[in-house]
Amino acid sequence: MARPQDLPAPDAALIQGFCDHLALERHLAGSTVIAYRRDLEQLAAFLARGRRSLVRVTLHDLRRFLAQLSTLGYARASMARRVGAIHTFYRWAAANQHLEADPAALLGRPKVASRLPTVLRVPEAAALVEAPEAAAGGTDLDRAVALRDRAILELLYGSGLRVSEAAGLTLDRVDLDRGRVLVFGKGSKERDLPLSDPARDALRAWIRDGRPQMLPEAPSTALFFNGRKHPIGGRDIRRLVGRYGGVTLTGRRVTPHTLRHSFATHLLEGGADIRAVQELLGHASVGTTQRYTHVTRSRLFEAYRRSHPRA
Repeated sequence: MARPQDLPAPDAALIQGFCDHLALERHLAGSTVIAYRRDLEQLAAFLARGRRSLVRVTLHDLRRFLAQLSTLGYARASMARRVGAIHTFYRWAAANQHLEADPAALLGRPKVASRLPTVLRVPEAAALVEAPEAAAGGTDLDRAVALRDRAILELLYGSGLRVSEAAGLTLDRVDLDRGRVLVFGKGSKERDLPLSDPARDALRAWIRDGRPQMLPEAPSTALFFNGRKHPIGGRDIRRLVGRYGGVTLTGRRVTPHTLRHSFATHLLEGGADIRAVQELLGHASVGTTQRYTHVTRSRLFEAYRRSHPRA
């Protein structure tokens, strides 16, 4: 594929305009905008080889692009994501009169098998969030890191935060007296979420005893910092979750989203209303939340098979 700087200037400008729209008007996360940009640059590079462009394209061209991805071994999920980017881009381009009609209107989406989310059992989740205490070293910095990690794990499991929401927290968004945390979700939508009692205790210990050990020299309102004293990033959080998961749940792959899935499933299993869980998760549609009911239903059948003498 051609590099972005090798793309025709009109295509590069059009992609930039679309990305500005995603960031400034739709308020999508930076990582989402980057993914859209890469997908469209890949399409533009493919079209350029055939002397076509993003505005001089047919449905046949788009289908040829997807066919090439298939021959290169791209998974259906990756192709489906690119189709989503293409649909979104051309709807925007047609609405803003960059072309007369949407050439992707009839472009089909590859079917992707629906996978149930991975969920920890309650004792497994408890062991994971408590793991930093057992792993803490003897230095002040080691203890600070353990306090930070415990607070992050408690937030992910106890409040169902996305990894980007945890990474973006600032001190002023945590209210320990009220037991609340205010997060920015997808589309810059705010959610005022409850803090579990263990999360309040962990955050209080981190802010009082751990955070001062990791503060950078320049003033910062970030809640969490990494080992380089920079505000913590999503990659840092994924790495620490995976590390503790590997220690406490041998052979299991654990991600921040595993804890978010577990948060939702355990709420539903405890009798929470699905609409309340939808609000806590920040899902735009209750249909997204409903997949967790499939998980709880599968657990019911599993309990039946394990417990009933005729199962």
